[in-house]
Amino acid sequence: MRIAICPGSFDPVTNGHIDIFERASKLFDVLIVAVFHNPNKQPLFDMAERVELLTLTTKHIPNIRIDSFSGLLNEYAHQQSSNIIVRGLRALSDFEYEFQRALLIKKIDPTLETVFIMTSSEYSFISSSGIKELANFGGSIAGLVPEGVEHRISKRIKKK
Repeated sequence: MRIAICPGSFDPVTNGHIDIFERASKLFDVLIVAVFHNPNKQPLFDMAERVELLTLTTKHIPNIRIDSFSGLLNEYAHQQSSNIIVRGLRALSDFEYEFQRALLIKKIDPTLETVFIMTSSEYSFISSSGIKELANFGGSIAGLVPEGVEHRISKRIKKK
């Protein structure tokens, strides 16, 4: 069975993420979308909320599993019986960053392979940080994130 891990902070999940999940799910028997805590980022949603939002927005993908982890990705991958890491790419700048990460992962654990999937062009400009910035300034995020996520972001921003 081919099990792949798609790790990320997903804060918030965007339509670009969903695009990657849908396409990656066709390549593997199981796709685990794994939310991790990034200490370098200030989250809009806590880990449990991100898992909940991902679960709601990926119900239509039959072979997807949503999970969370902390610690090293290679250890988590082995716990899940996986040796495949899926990363989405939007632009050349993403590739440079992700390429360095893939090389580091390979150095730490030669059994892991990283698979890159290009985001569809209509989502190539969407980033979670851009979504948060746009929402903070009162801009419309309709069509950039799943509907339920849009509502939750608006609600969260109004609380601030």
